[in-house]
Amino acid sequence: MRSLILAAVFVSAPAWAQPVIDGCPVFPADNIWNVPVDTLPVDAKSSAYVTSIGANTSFHPDFGAGLYQGQPIGIPYVTVPGNQPKVGIEFTAYGDESDPGPYPVPPTAPVEGGTNPNGDRHVLVVDKGACKLYELYRAFKQANNSWKADQGSIYDLNSHLLREDGWTSADAAGLPLFPGLARYEEVAAGEIKHALRFTVPSTRKAYVWPARHYASSSTNANLPPMGQRFRLKAGAVDISTFSPQGQVILRALQKYGMILADNGSAWYISGIPNPGWNNSALNTDFGRLKGSHFEAVDVSSLKIDDDSGQALVDDAPPPPPPPPASIQVLAPNGGEQWLVGTSYKVLWASSGVTGKVKIELSKDGGVTWKALLAKTLDDGKQQFKMVAPAAQRCRVRITSVDQPQVTDTSNADFRIK
Repeated sequence: MRSLILAAVFVSAPAWAQPVIDGCPVFPADNIWNVPVDTLPVDAKSSAYVTSIGANTSFHPDFGAGLYQGQPIGIPYVTVPGNQPKVGIEFTAYGDESDPGPYPVPPTAPVEGGTNPNGDRHVLVVDKGACKLYELYRAFKQANNSWKADQGSIYDLNSHLLREDGWTSADAAGLPLFPGLARYEEVAAGEIKHALRFTVPSTRKAYVWPARHYASSSTNANLPPMGQRFRLKAGAVDISTFSPQGQVILRALQKYGMILADNGSAWYISGIPNPGWNNSALNTDFGRLKGSHFEAVDVSSLKIDDDSGQALVDDAPPPPPPPPASIQVLAPNGGEQWLVGTSYKVLWASSGVTGKVKIELSKDGGVTWKALLAKTLDDGKQQFKMVAPAAQRCRVRITSVDQPQVTDTSNADFRIK
């Protein structure tokens, strides 16, 4: 449902160098995660919210370097290529609020908490071929490399689309985790260009845009709702007196703020494990931050549509162009020896290809070609029986029927004998 905006408070557009991960945007630049909130009005319930969480309570970095109780500190993730095999996911608690599988989760995907059977056990996977984010909650790998999880969510990183209204996610607020995590690479580069994720002990039975779900039975109006935005008050602390890593994080908390995403410890900010974090400095820095240094922000003027994370800004960038279509031959790709009379699978990976593909075989190193199939589904595999005559310099070529410029050939010769 489109929201009626009676009075818009425009936010100055950032430099539009939006967060990226392995070539994929972490949502569009004008997504609510990625726009500054330093000029927006203070929420009318700000003081009550801060008091309920703890005005004198210190902050804590829920991420770091090394191990704590034998496990990495923070929420890990993994990126996979577009041809990563997908595996089945059995949802054990919130199947009716989960996006169905399969998911491209590798058997070696890191799990939050590692071998600890308790805790949230998040698994985050970024498919850099399709620019999609896959997130699991309470995930356990099975002997056949499939996974069991309480909940699973899939996000198109080029899209503003929010989850179904009322649905949870791998986070209680129905939001993705990954865009709100502090990443060491961003801090090392000198700027975090997005809001951060944080937790509080008690929330209200309510949620505000862009959240989609609550996790409380309390109707106490002094408790914050899921999705509530907070920011570091201007001038609350002298940022220049903090450590270099702390200064980058504090500037982000002042400009982009943080989003209440889950129930947990008070003022815990989430991030990704990395050996580059300075644990001692960060713990000291966060210990100097108190709840009273922060204020709740009213972001309602930025909402364009209830079901979209797109924010109303005064100079929104054009949407990024879609990644170019591609095909990659996986097998045979050079060096194989295939026997006449035996069946083998031709394998390939594609991205952005429309329609069907053509599969061709050359037995003279790519000088001449013979069609094995003029049209077949672009499903990444096709079985063929090798026929005489034998040849030393064989190659396979796969081409999009609708986009003939999108094609790929085996990298080197294989043999049919």
